[in-house]
Amino acid sequence: MSRSPAYHDLTIAGGIRASAARNPGKAALALGERELTYRELVSRLHRVGNGAVDGLGLGGGRAAILAPNCLEFVELVAGLSEAGVTAVLINPKLTLDEIAFICADSEARVIFAHPDLAETARAVPGIERVITLGEDYEGWLAAAADDAPRAEVAETDAFAMHYTAGTTGKPKGVLVSHRSRALTFFGMAVEYGCYGPDDRALGIAPMFHGAGLAFALAPVFFGGFCRILPRFDPEESLRLLAEGGFGTTFLVPTHFNAIFNLPQATLDRYRRPAGLRTIVSNAAPLAQATKERIVDYFGEGILHETYGSTEGGIVTNLRPADQLRKQRCVGLPFAHTEVRLLDDDGRPVPQSEVGELYSRSPYLFNGYWNRPDATAEALRDGWLSVGDLARRDEEGYIYLVDRKKDVIISGGVNVYPREVEECLHAHPDIAEAAVVGVPDDYWGEAVKAFVVARAGAALDADAVLAHCTPRLAGYKLPKTVSFIDALPRNAAGKVLKRDLRDT
Repeated sequence: MSRSPAYHDLTIAGGIRASAARNPGKAALALGERELTYRELVSRLHRVGNGAVDGLGLGGGRAAILAPNCLEFVELVAGLSEAGVTAVLINPKLTLDEIAFICADSEARVIFAHPDLAETARAVPGIERVITLGEDYEGWLAAAADDAPRAEVAETDAFAMHYTAGTTGKPKGVLVSHRSRALTFFGMAVEYGCYGPDDRALGIAPMFHGAGLAFALAPVFFGGFCRILPRFDPEESLRLLAEGGFGTTFLVPTHFNAIFNLPQATLDRYRRPAGLRTIVSNAAPLAQATKERIVDYFGEGILHETYGSTEGGIVTNLRPADQLRKQRCVGLPFAHTEVRLLDDDGRPVPQSEVGELYSRSPYLFNGYWNRPDATAEALRDGWLSVGDLARRDEEGYIYLVDRKKDVIISGGVNVYPREVEECLHAHPDIAEAAVVGVPDDYWGEAVKAFVVARAGAALDADAVLAHCTPRLAGYKLPKTVSFIDALPRNAAGKVLKRDLRDT
């Protein structure tokens, strides 16, 4: 297909550069006492791209970012991707073994690491260079050219690679394109009524996560301002929302639980922040009682609850007017998104009946890195499913029913039972193990392990956790361990996890 001579690819850096041209001296990003204007941000992302290609020889390759929230996160992701280098985003709380797996799987050759993580990064096998944020990074940046990289990048090229896991329990690289993210930003601006040049956002969620990065980048893409918090602190977040003039923020259910656990005097001090127009919640379902408390505390007409995935982007959104009217609901399809619910044979299910949720939109991922079979399994004639079950009511609103693959969402982060089970099975005194998610007032869901000890073994919960701690990130560790004589199974030998959840 021939392209019009007027065709121009959508890229993340291109959107930021266009916003900079409108108001180069305006503040784009801030963290603590440090601030970047649009002029400074564009200069730095240019240098990132040129340094990656000319200095590191990474053109067409991948580089990992191992850091908590920081200003460098934005310039690295945008700058690398404009030069044709895919940024591999790694959860900084992972263990060395988990980080090493992701770097090897993605074939990342360079790691940009926060100073607190530099030693871990240097211990990753096969990495050619570790660039530590701070003096090392600034020196590398200063040596690079300050002009737009000359790489030819299509909007369908990968912008970033996020790692998630599937039925095998091994993490998979999810390739997200410039087009997917840029069009998502336009949809967000329309759906949530913010992210314009005059809008100010507070970035709280971790940016290694797809949603956390998107909700921090969108304001900058359109010429607004985003203050990034290095870590979540419930009282500081409330104070900034009340005093900082922020119109929008993105929070996950665990954030709300931490906020509402603050002393009543603190809550009373920051109630109904003036100027706050939009709160978006995502990553895990909000309990209806929590929704009601959010609406009461922050005010009506503010809360949006969004459902989506790294692979599918934003799929549905429940708007403020429907928060109390449609209980335990995730809303209507997002802009330019189609949703259908299918049975196991691929036929649409009748209204109110449960089916597997498939979506089709311009926001879908490019596929799983080096896993064509997994990509094909997730897609049906161009429609994507991540294994969620849902039903639709008479007005077309969507209600999630269950997660087909038993994914546990704890604190807004996915925990995959098979990965934890594999770790448990490696213990010499454990004969069998199964892991499920159980309701938890604070985390939404907590990881619970059921263990069958080998005959004659002297095993307790402390020993199980001591075995898991060096092998799994903290959020994946079982919160409770129960010892049982045998796992419940059906006639085919499959473990009945529903029975375990009801135990």
